[in-house]
Amino acid sequence: MSNGNARTWHASDGLIARYADGSLPEPDAWSLEKHLEGCAGCAARVSRAVHGTAAGAVLAQVRESVLAAAPPVLKQVAPEAPPAPAPPRLARLLWAVGPAVRGAWLPAVLLVAVGAMALGYGGGFPDARALLLAIAPVVPVAGVALSYGPHADPLYEVVAATPAGGLRLALTRTAAVLGVSLPLLTVAGLLLPASGAPAAAAWLLPGLALTLGSLALASFVGCRTASGVTAGGWLCAVLAPVSAAPADGAGARLAEQLSRCLDGTGTQGAWAAAAALSAALLVARRPAYDRLIRS
Repeated sequence: MSNGNARTWHASDGLIARYADGSLPEPDAWSLEKHLEGCAGCAARVSRAVHGTAAGAVLAQVRESVLAAAPPVLKQVAPEAPPAPAPPRLARLLWAVGPAVRGAWLPAVLLVAVGAMALGYGGGFPDARALLLAIAPVVPVAGVALSYGPHADPLYEVVAATPAGGLRLALTRTAAVLGVSLPLLTVAGLLLPASGAPAAAAWLLPGLALTLGSLALASFVGCRTASGVTAGGWLCAVLAPVSAAPADGAGARLAEQLSRCLDGTGTQGAWAAAAALSAALLVARRPAYDRLIRS
């Protein structure tokens, strides 16, 4: 591939020639075809190259035969077949984020938010916000695990070999997961009575840190294993002390433990540092996502 500038690239003449004569390896051909979706210049060059091959001559003969047998009006309206237009940018974006906003995960987020509201107001459970804050940080972690990998995308191996695959695709789906779960769960927390629990937005930095940490760890062990480790670690840290409390004091003990884990400038600063370190490790481990096929 030859670089057009710092932000785009264009296919080299040699690459196009190998694609036209069928000698280009499949992963490189998939990468080039993905690029052609958004680059009219390279698409025109590939079209000219294919027309110059034996296959191009055969295709031209087939086209002439079809037009010769077609009604005159068709010959007038279709003198030359235009190149196929690239899919709209919005369509490509929706395809990229698809597994992150469909299937069982989105209803699960809604169930968590609505369930907390039902407990707080319909069930008379005063510690509903504390319970929501205990679960909220692991919701985006679970969403990322369910939206990226062979289990989430039937064409995962094909997509992973294109410029749209790898870490770029993982981050696109992570952004979709966060874009849905953060506002829903935060608004639900705001609507619930505090009852000694931390603020409704106190989980945002921990949730971001756990999600980035899960992505970084996934470059070593795979998405679902990494998500299980980070989510399980958080739940153990928050819920283990509560299990030793008496039944009538479990809610207060949970709110107290959450205050230790979420409240305070120092605690939030530590979560911000953890998020930054996880992001740095993720950038350093970016090449691992090009060959990440484990779930």
